Amino acid sequence: MSVNPMAYEAQFFGFTPQTCMLRVYVAFQDYLFEMMLVVESVILKKLNGFPDCKIGPLQIRKSTEKFLLFMKEHFDKLFSKMEEVLLQLVLNIPKNVLLPEDRVHEQYPYSKEQFQALQDEIRQLQQQYRAEASAGQALRAELEEQKAARAELEKILQWFDGLENICREHGTGNFKESFAFLTQNSKKLQDVLKDVEEKSKKVKKHDQLL
Repeated sequence: MSVNPMAYEAQFFGFTPQTCMLRVYVAFQDYLFEMMLVVESVILKKLNGFPDCKIGPLQIRKSTEKFLLFMKEHFDKLFSKMEEVLLQLVLNIPKNVLLPEDRVHEQYPYSKEQFQALQDEIRQLQQQYRAEASAGQALRAELEEQKAARAELEKILQWFDGLENICREHGTGNFKESFAFLTQNSKKLQDVLKDVEEKSKKVKKHDQLL
């Protein structure tokens, strides 16, 4: 078998020429073996018609194997010549032939240095894209944080607006006065809550004694 990889031919045919030749070789060999088995069985049947014949099946098998070896040696020589002809004249793409899918390389030829420079530029663009994507993700996260902070500020402003309205309803328009009023009422509420908790504790103790 040829050691030439014939990659361009494989691109065109969809298989390597060596693979094709190997399959043809195996098919011929299988046919040769099958043919020899048929010849052997015919000879054995013919010998059964001659009871006085001293040639037995074992001798027939040895003769068949010798003949098979002889045929295989000659077949290998013939096949090697046939393979050489087919690989050179049938399954070979001439050096001056360009496949349709490769014509773009003829229109836009690149040297190794130009191709390497193009590869370097692609890598730089990929790095820039990753950096910009990372920066964009960070900006989106920051915008989400700003939205959350803005929502909290709006809640605080609404709370101050509500506080101002409550203070106006109670006759306190100044913010300091409103805050003092709120603080005073808060202390009153804390005292009431404390008084309720103490009374609740006394009631619980009383219930436990009962």
